[in-house]
Formats: sequence, C-alpha cells, structure tokens
Amino acid sequence: MLALLVAALLVLAGCGASNNAQPGSGSSGMDSSHPFGGDLATEGTPQRGGVLRYGMDREPVSMDPAVPGYQIADYAVYDPLFRMNAAGDVTPYLAESMTTDDNGATWTLKLRSGVMFQDDTPLDADAVVFNVTRQQQMTRSPGNVYAKWVARMTAVDPLTVRFELTRPVGVFVNAFALRSNDGTLGLMASPTAVKKWGADYGRHPVGAGPFSFVDWVPDSRIDVTRFDGYWRKDKGMPYLDGIQFRPVPDTEAAYVSVSNGDLDVLICSYQTEILRGSNNKDLRTYYYPGNGGEYFYFNFTKAPFDDLRMRQALVAALDPKAMSVTQYNGFMDPAQGPFSADSPFYNADAAQQYPRYDQAKAKALIADYVKSGGDPNFTLSTANNPTRTQFAQFVQAQMKAVGVDVELDLQDLGTFSSKVVQGGNFQLSTWVSGWPTPFPSLVQLLHTGGSGNYGRYSDPQVDALLDDAVATTDKARQLADYQQVQAIAGKDLAIGWYSRAYTGMLTRGNVKGIVLDIPTGAQVWANAWMSH
Repeated sequence: MLALLVAALLVLAGCGASNNAQPGSGSSGMDSSHPFGGDLATEGTPQRGGVLRYGMDREPVSMDPAVPGYQIADYAVYDPLFRMNAAGDVTPYLAESMTTDDNGATWTLKLRSGVMFQDDTPLDADAVVFNVTRQQQMTRSPGNVYAKWVARMTAVDPLTVRFELTRPVGVFVNAFALRSNDGTLGLMASPTAVKKWGADYGRHPVGAGPFSFVDWVPDSRIDVTRFDGYWRKDKGMPYLDGIQFRPVPDTEAAYVSVSNGDLDVLICSYQTEILRGSNNKDLRTYYYPGNGGEYFYFNFTKAPFDDLRMRQALVAALDPKAMSVTQYNGFMDPAQGPFSADSPFYNADAAQQYPRYDQAKAKALIADYVKSGGDPNFTLSTANNPTRTQFAQFVQAQMKAVGVDVELDLQDLGTFSSKVVQGGNFQLSTWVSGWPTPFPSLVQLLHTGGSGNYGRYSDPQVDALLDDAVATTDKARQLADYQQVQAIAGKDLAIGWYSRAYTGMLTRGNVKGIVLDIPTGAQVWANAWMSH
C-alpha cells in the first residue's frame, strides 16, 4: 500500500503540484452559511421536552473546569460569567460587568443577582473568590496562568469582587470568557460541592448552567437533566428535558450515527465530516472557515526536530496539492501561519516566507543534517481513527520519497491527546485547533511554558512580545506585537502549519436553537430545542 501511495504521489508531482491548493471555502462544497448557530427568529416557537443525544469525539477526563483535558460537556452544567465572539468582543452573561479604571492594574466584577448553583447555594462574590483561589492553588489547571495574575481579591459585597493584579493586564476580562479547553476563570463550580467531593468533584459537577449532572458511565454516556432553578427560567429555558453525551471516537461510526438518527448532534474535527454533512439533506452544518489550523507539533527537546534543518525539510517534503487530493477531496485550504488571510491579525510577509514544497531542497537539508551526524528517521504520533491514520500514511510516503523512514504511533484519541501530546512523548505529532483571536491562543501555543506549547518551543523575544500584548489595552500595540510574534515564530518554524482547521457541528434537521460564540467554543445549551 505504501509503494502504491508513493507512486500515486509521484504522478501528482509530475503533473505540476504547487503550493496553491484549492481553498476550503467558497467552492469547497462545505456549508459555512451558519457559522455561529441557527436563525432563532425564523426557527419557530421553541418546544419543550426531549433528550438530545450528543456525539463527542472522545471520552472527557473530568467535568471540573479546573482540570485539563477534553471538556465538551461542561457547558451543559456551567454557564460562563462572560462570552466572547469571533471578533474577540466580550459580553456579560452570568456577570453584569467587569471594568478597570487604571489600565488593567485593578478590575471590578459585578454579578447578576439571584443566580443559584444546582445545589441551591448562591453564585455570589465569595463563590468567585473561592473558584479563582482554587485555580491559583491547582498548578496544573489550564486557568492557573490567568489566576496567577491576581495578587489579591476582595468580596466588596455579595455581588462585587475587586481584583488587584500583580501587573497591568489589559485582557484580564477575557480570561473569564475563554473556552474551557483554553483554560478559563469564568466557569464557576459550587464551593459546597467542591468541598463535599474533593478530588472526585470532576465526576459530580455542580454549576449554575441549564442542566444538572445525573450520571456518568465511563466510555458510554454522561447524562444531564433540566435544572428547574436556572437563572433564565422566566424565559422558559432550558427547553430540553436533558442531554446525553456519548463518546464516539471512530469518525466513520460517528458520522453514520448522526446520519441515521442514532445521534442528534455530532461535534466535528475533520474536513471529511464537514464536507459529507454539508451534502446530506437530513443534516444541518455549523462551520466557520476561520483561523487556527491543522498542524504539526515539533518536539524541540528531541532529535531530529530540535534542528531547524529537519523542520524545514519536513515542510518542504510535503506536497500540498497531493495532500489536498488524497486527504481533503481536493478542497484543502492551505495554512502558512495561525491566521487566515481575511483576519486582521494575519501577517502576509510571514506567510510569504513560509517554506514551499521543494523535494530537492528537502533532500539537501536532510543530507546536510546526516553529514553533521544526525539521524533523520523519526516517529509520527497521531490518533488511530481512519482520517488521521490515512494522513499519517500520506506523510510516511512523502518522507520516504526524500529518503526518510517514518514509523507510525497510532493511539486512541484520548490516549493520544493526554499521554502522548500533552505528556510530550513524541518526536512529531499532529494537532488541530481553531480560535478567533491571538489571546490566549498565541500565548498558549508559543510562550515558554504555555499550556498548549506541547513542543516546548522557547524564544525570549517572542515571550516579551506576548507579555507586552497581554499587558496593554492599546489595540494597535497588541496588533504590532502579534505581527512580530508571527514573523519570529514563522522563521523558527515553531509550528508546522499545513491546513486551516475544519471544526464544527452537524445536527439533525429537528434540532433548533443552536447558539455558538465560535464554532469551537461554548454551545449555549439553554436555547437548544427539538421539534417533535
């Protein structure tokens, strides 16, 4: 099979492969008409009742927002204090406001009155102080990096918290609006429940969201049920009786399940799912061809990718036209950096300097690396679902064509994510993530010690620029910092970009009220309903 794939790719190369693969929008065949949810005004009057069946691509680690890992079910149990849209605008939700009068050195948070946790205890100022303090103490919490900005907190009154920071942070409010997998300070856990369950709290979550936790059967289902004391109950919310979250890691089985009605909703991380769903009349597609991407993590602490020559060689060895044809049905939107060309944060010069497909150059770089005593052969780690397995075989064939042997380490998605990538146990790995704005994504991805910097890249100038962008409230200064970061990290090949991200959601036609801040972010489950 490998020999046949190599032969096919050589034919493609002979047909004039170039770096300009077919973009993944416009004529891509993928429906991007509803990137942030449905048109609530035209979907009709919401109907109450029904249990929605939601397909996850892996088993969550925990439902504690202070624990790292996959947390797609969290937003059924927790509502955020703030929400953030694709433009980076932060809007109040459980909170009423958050303001600073001294350029980010101190901040005042105002909460809504009358919000209760699902255990009938109040979500008040003391609860906020408890949650932020907890994340300060939990050093492995993805929100710890933001909690450490706080020097002291004061519950001024039951609905007001004053934060004094260790240094000015112009984006501090954003930390209360981030996705749970990015780390967030904005999902409040009941202090009473945390104290009751201790280390096992993540299997007994209690928040202030629209649904109360019922049961968790590992590798089978997580059940939640309507919370009758929800803060938006005066509007009839939530409409659903409950939600059942099911892990379905096999991409083909997951798509079949939503197609035949065994699932009502499916989270998607691959272009093949979005493309097939867009052409299925029984399904509704929620997809935004925006920023982020599919990319490689180079492990900067291990050979051979601790050497710039081998990072350059890998990128130069991969034919984007062949990749598009064999992996993306001819509709790949190639990436040369973290932002798409229509983003205000896009650095065109950095993208232009990104290495292009050039087999001869790849061979020369590899030969030079071998001459200096290096071994160019390596192991590629990725998930063992059909989509990622096929992609890994493509990379294996492409590297074989330039004289490099690649072994494949294929793991189930949960093991791959937590033990391989997050554990740093790889030489080269695949990854996918979508995001709307540079904060916190570039900080996590490129800052020394960043929570998403799994390749252990480190550059003092990049760190200084990212720190400055976080500190200032000046938008122009932030933009200039992020532009420079892209230029430096691009020259270093800190990340091996190859395609824009294809993340989104498929639903059955009777599922209504879908509200997404961003396609890879929080689903506002209170609005969701099903027509009967």
